[in-house]
Amino acid sequence: MDMLVYIVNDPNIRWIILGCMLLGLSSGVIGSFMVLQQKSLIGDALAHAALPGICIAFMLLGVKSTAGFLIGALIAGMLATVGIRWITEHSRIKQDAAMGIVLSFFFGIGVLLLTRIQHSGNGGQSGLDKFLFGQAASMMRQDLYLLTGISIVLIAVCILLFKQFKLVSFDRGFAKGLGWPVVWLEQIILLLTVFVVVAGIQAVGVVLMSALLITPAVAARYWTDRLHIMIILAGIFGAVSGAAGTVSSSMVSQLPTGPVTVLAATLIFAISALFAPRRGWLARLWQHRRNRLEWNNKGGVSHEQ
Repeated sequence: MDMLVYIVNDPNIRWIILGCMLLGLSSGVIGSFMVLQQKSLIGDALAHAALPGICIAFMLLGVKSTAGFLIGALIAGMLATVGIRWITEHSRIKQDAAMGIVLSFFFGIGVLLLTRIQHSGNGGQSGLDKFLFGQAASMMRQDLYLLTGISIVLIAVCILLFKQFKLVSFDRGFAKGLGWPVVWLEQIILLLTVFVVVAGIQAVGVVLMSALLITPAVAARYWTDRLHIMIILAGIFGAVSGAAGTVSSSMVSQLPTGPVTVLAATLIFAISALFAPRRGWLARLWQHRRNRLEWNNKGGVSHEQ
């Protein structure tokens, strides 16, 4: 209880909790569209693509600058989306393979640049490797403002274009037949994903950011067949995961926030997969047994007749 009181009264921890909750909320909302479009891997590709952007920004500036890192990561993420689309449209390679190629290429360059920076003797590079797995404790008030702005813009865009995003996610061909700018709508979704990934790298890290995009959305899918409810649940699951990860890491010394946040989201997924009323494993097991009993009863009646 004393630790909980300390957490509530500490303004720095409150900022981190709120920031991680906003990150989880944004990731859950935009991740729902990515999951429905079967583009779950693209969040992983964008997160790994951000690493070389961060390294190049540091090499150009010579100091650790949050704004510079964000700009570098944003440019790298946008280049990754262009690369994925170019490979898909100009070759017979499918999108999942294209995302794997881009992910490996960008992450390989990022690791090489990071290794070079660490052996350069630049004293300002200390802590740069934290972007691999995140360091939520380093979040400042400016980072909270950034996450708040991104969350507001993302939710506003999703509300304004909900009908278009919904149709593109479920029936791309029909949306194209209606004359809608399908390519541009998909690019908007990718751009929003890039913003969320870039904003979340500092807290969760390059390696784990994709899990925060995918897991809350997949967990929410177990509970409903309606898109708007799925998006709301995914946002709630993401926010709860962010808060749980921050509080848990604050209560235990040397416990990183990013991995704990991902583990919290995975726990929510496991609960959903087991106990969801219609799609959960227990519900399907019960329905299977019920169907088998009904079939046996009908077979018994026919046999007696």
